[in-house]
Amino acid sequence: MKIVILGGGEVGGTLAENLAGEDNDITVVDNDPTKLAMLAEYHDIRTVQGHASYPRVLRNAGCEDADMLIAVTQSDETNMMACQIAYTMFRTPKRIARVRSEEYIDFRDQLFHKDDMPVDHVISPEQKVTQYIKRLVDYPGALQVMEFASGRASLVAVKAYYGGKLVGHAISSLKDHMPNVETRVAAIFRQGKAIKPMGTTIIEAGDEVFFIADTRYVRMVMEEMQKLEHQYRRIMIAGGGNVGAGLARMLEDNHQVKLIERNQERAEQLNESLSHTTILQGDASNHRLLSDEHIEDVDVFIAVTNDDEANIMSAMLAKKMGAKKTMVLIQRQAYVDLVQDDVIDIAISPQRATVSALLSLIRKADIVNAYSLRKGAAEAIEAIAHGDEKTSKVVGKAINEIKLPPGTTIGAIVRGHEVMIAHDDTIVQADDHVIMFLVDKKYIREVERLFQPSALFF
Repeated sequence: MKIVILGGGEVGGTLAENLAGEDNDITVVDNDPTKLAMLAEYHDIRTVQGHASYPRVLRNAGCEDADMLIAVTQSDETNMMACQIAYTMFRTPKRIARVRSEEYIDFRDQLFHKDDMPVDHVISPEQKVTQYIKRLVDYPGALQVMEFASGRASLVAVKAYYGGKLVGHAISSLKDHMPNVETRVAAIFRQGKAIKPMGTTIIEAGDEVFFIADTRYVRMVMEEMQKLEHQYRRIMIAGGGNVGAGLARMLEDNHQVKLIERNQERAEQLNESLSHTTILQGDASNHRLLSDEHIEDVDVFIAVTNDDEANIMSAMLAKKMGAKKTMVLIQRQAYVDLVQDDVIDIAISPQRATVSALLSLIRKADIVNAYSLRKGAAEAIEAIAHGDEKTSKVVGKAINEIKLPPGTTIGAIVRGHEVMIAHDDTIVQADDHVIMFLVDKKYIREVERLFQPSALFF
């Protein structure tokens, strides 16, 4: 597939890295020659320097024969205009734009049509990140929570600790512990290395375990891996931007929420728009402010300003002063690796959330959800099975008859409203939502081909 990516920053660069090794023809456009030089040095991609919405630049980037344009520059207006020009001048078949401003997002249904603003898909990083954090709040102790089939099934990553019922025991013991609940351990990472889960595999303390289950039973399965944490009640948010305000709005009806915003005018706006959130105007790294607001009683401190350093420092201070858990939004991937598991409990990368949303739009076959995992090395996907026994490589076949690529696990199948954990003799039917975990995403193309009926083969 020939893909033109506009913007070589964290999102564009990360996306290019993900796609470059998958037999794609990738071109990245950016104004900054330094960013382009770094991408070209480490990855097999073409680069074009210039303004992303200029017609000549888009022509030089290959929009005339590109399959897809992905506009992820820092400017909403540039992204939208680039999609318009790609459609009007080059008829680029598929156009995706990152749009951050609520002023556009609130009117997306009226704005983005071929007759008006020809953007096929709009990605809002703030909304994706807000939803991601909300899931982490809903499941205390989880490292990642990924939803499939409209939330009916979930893939959850947890760290195994002593106190978890399954720690020190074989995976097969799950049936004895939870006879009425089915779950599947999709992957285990031990000291950074993937271990294929077998019934005889012993769960060890420190393992990072990915399991899939009916969403209703996630908390029960988590208790097998670690001592179950109480639901969060008291939440403090640092930063009143789109993410902080959106998160407070999602949480305020069922939690005690306090939000700290530095800018007085913005704080006043939030005070009017949020019904049950306590708005505090000030610096989230102010010792006196945190002390006065009883930070020691806070269940989780969530720092989501636009400043990585401010987020890290305020979370470190909050943790030192007694906050039970800290979550931090970090733009720079290098910082994520530095602080995770030290004083920061969960480091959240908005780039990963955005890239995951983009992957579901890029993948071939009918892949409706895709999540980039473990710094892009692994992937979790939800594919819909189409065709029949004659045209499909999966429909009508039992799981053990499907020729899955190495390191690929089918964890569950969602059929209508029913969530079925996959077993060797489970037969895939047409229109099933099949949820898979890929330890090594280099095999994604093989998985895509499996789910393309013969009439759709490329």
